[in-house]
Amino acid sequence: MTITDAPGTATRPAKPLRIGPIEVDVPVVLAPMAGITNMAYRRLCREYGAGLYVCEMITSRALVERTPVSMQLIQHHESETPRSIQLYGVEPNTVAEAASILVGEDRADHIDLNFGCPVPKVTRKGGGAALPWKLELFRELVTKTVRAAGDVPVTVKMRKGIDGDHLTYLDAARIARDAGVAAVSLHARTANEHYSGHADWSAIATLKETITDIPVLGNGDIWSAADALRMVDETGADGVVVGRGCLGRPWLFGDLAAAFRGEGLRYMPTLGEVAVAFKRHAELLVEFFGSEEHGCRDIRKHVAWYFKGYPIGGDVRSGLAMASSLQEIDDLLGQLDHDAPYPGADAEGPRGRAGHPKRTALPDRWLDSRDVDSEFRKVLAAAELHHSGG
Repeated sequence: MTITDAPGTATRPAKPLRIGPIEVDVPVVLAPMAGITNMAYRRLCREYGAGLYVCEMITSRALVERTPVSMQLIQHHESETPRSIQLYGVEPNTVAEAASILVGEDRADHIDLNFGCPVPKVTRKGGGAALPWKLELFRELVTKTVRAAGDVPVTVKMRKGIDGDHLTYLDAARIARDAGVAAVSLHARTANEHYSGHADWSAIATLKETITDIPVLGNGDIWSAADALRMVDETGADGVVVGRGCLGRPWLFGDLAAAFRGEGLRYMPTLGEVAVAFKRHAELLVEFFGSEEHGCRDIRKHVAWYFKGYPIGGDVRSGLAMASSLQEIDDLLGQLDHDAPYPGADAEGPRGRAGHPKRTALPDRWLDSRDVDSEFRKVLAAAELHHSGG
């Protein structure tokens, strides 16, 4: 992999990130992303850098019921340590039971709780980013989960709130801290904003000023190592959470590790080096799914991200997006100009769908009160759908 010195980007080495008994040398966390941060992609990212790598979100009800998909998703390769799993749920006893399974069966070293998902199928049932509006429900869920997890640290990932008039992050962070969580992460957008516009890093700074006794991590608009350093410098955050910025760029974790160690080295891969990473990703997916056809089908969604800005030609691009075997992928990659240099800015910047601001789908009269009545508690389990985000 081509590595280039980036003068002026080095900084003094960052402090390790401590989450309960876990110490992470580099204060970087891979954000859970549905269909992305499975074992295959986590392994690939680890090969380039360092940090805490969280699996894609697991629905608590599905884990309690031991659905085959959930049991596959919580698997970790023997090389993965610490093992980090994110849970989603809205019914406190169910989420706590899911945590008990993970701990009792020694399946996780760290549990994260998702309160950042803006997906309508989740929020219209009161889950994800909608849930912290109901303070006592939030308190009960986090408290029971922390107790169920015992010595395994629990963290919370959330958004600023539902919209600008219904911000929840400061109240939620205080409650989570008092319940015993080991750290809080803030995606500095509201649910209404989804992934549009620019993240409000000033909210991360406000959270850090408010919560001083556990780590505060910042998330949103980290597209490069320079962005991560700037976020920490501007907000005082104890670390960063990286989501869409690493799509098709697993070497970003190498950049981040170097930056937080005070080194100016950055990955600037040639087209051939990108092809090697893409093929490695496909091979790991085949191993993870236990099926060449399934793995090659899954890598298709990564094509545009990996080759953003590179001259690969429409025929090869479309071929990779339809390939059904490793040999077919190999043949197509062999047609590329492997010496083509890193295209610079054309390969960088935002990736993934930003979308547009839109009103968050909520249960009827959800915003009328911050309490949850007995009738609504009867339908909480309906919110436990397999969606992710945050």
